[in-house]
Amino acid sequence: MQNNKFEQIPMVDLKEEAKLLRNPLLTELTEVLNSGGYILGEKGKKLEEVTSSYLGTSYSLGVGNGTDALILALKALDIGPGDEVITTPFTFFATAEAIAQTGAKPVFVDIEETTYNIDPEKLEEKITHHTKAIMVVHLFGQAANMQEIKRIASDNNLYVIEDACQAFGTEYHGKKAGAIGDIGCFSFFPSKNFGAFGDGGLVTTNQKVWYEKINILRNHGSEQKYHHAAIGMNSRLDEFQAAILLTKFIYLDSYLHKRIEIARRYTHSFNNLFKTPAIPENRRHTFHQYCIELDKRDELAKELNNNGIASAIYYPIPLHLQKAFHYLDYQKGDFPIAEKAAQRILALPISPTLSVEKQDYIISVVKKFAENNG
Repeated sequence: MQNNKFEQIPMVDLKEEAKLLRNPLLTELTEVLNSGGYILGEKGKKLEEVTSSYLGTSYSLGVGNGTDALILALKALDIGPGDEVITTPFTFFATAEAIAQTGAKPVFVDIEETTYNIDPEKLEEKITHHTKAIMVVHLFGQAANMQEIKRIASDNNLYVIEDACQAFGTEYHGKKAGAIGDIGCFSFFPSKNFGAFGDGGLVTTNQKVWYEKINILRNHGSEQKYHHAAIGMNSRLDEFQAAILLTKFIYLDSYLHKRIEIARRYTHSFNNLFKTPAIPENRRHTFHQYCIELDKRDELAKELNNNGIASAIYYPIPLHLQKAFHYLDYQKGDFPIAEKAAQRILALPISPTLSVEKQDYIISVVKKFAENNG
């Protein structure tokens, strides 16, 4: 064990972020308290405006959380029982959970070894006459191959839903994630690159008809109070979370830049030791997670923990092997690249508030482990 002069180094230091932003946060939150309006108010409207402008979409809608954003996107496209939606098995459970919640069937496709995103070369073989959409995940803040995915979708008359929950600010050929497909979905979970201090989400689109439909669906299927045109849900971003996000939005690009700089330092230090994140040309990776890949993943995680450094495994069980999806009849070995990644990936702390001194300490512990386990 090395001499750790720091307290436990977390994956993301939300306490430090809150401390740094305390005064502007309190100003925004006080305005909400003074307004007496807490749901679908002025802060939420302003957040929708600034996020639309930033992402380059015609419309943004604040919703309750990222999972609801995915469900609402599917519902807006009339996807339900009897339909199939193609997605990746290597992502957080919510992606496929949202598909199943609508009554549609998740259909998995293996991932690329380089980016861990869905492999377009394996997409077309999974398309049937039941397929309605492709739900793309921009994993860890890395954009998927949207050019090829959109070509396949266009050739087969399919919708493209972007699960950009980990990718606010991520870019693909100069366009922001969430503004490339038909509908984009974001999570404002606190640990995200652009996170609230509670649950929250966002849906984006350039199509007025889908915007209007989601606007009604998020509010119990109602556009006018006590008049319900559809069976909707209760999924509205509250004014406190909107106020927090408006405060943090001012610092978003500088915080993303800091993440990218930390990732560059890590990659420079680990490039000859482990598999480090690959960034294809014309993509901006925003590093919601910084993941290395190695045989002795669990041993390194233990060593980091012994030295007061947090780490995380994303994702230990691919979705096709989750108990909840046994009814889909997938077997171990069906998606070998995703299964291999699940056994080898380890995420290291990355946060805009992570000091250079702490970065150096993390790097030293990881490199010492590599020297002793080469």
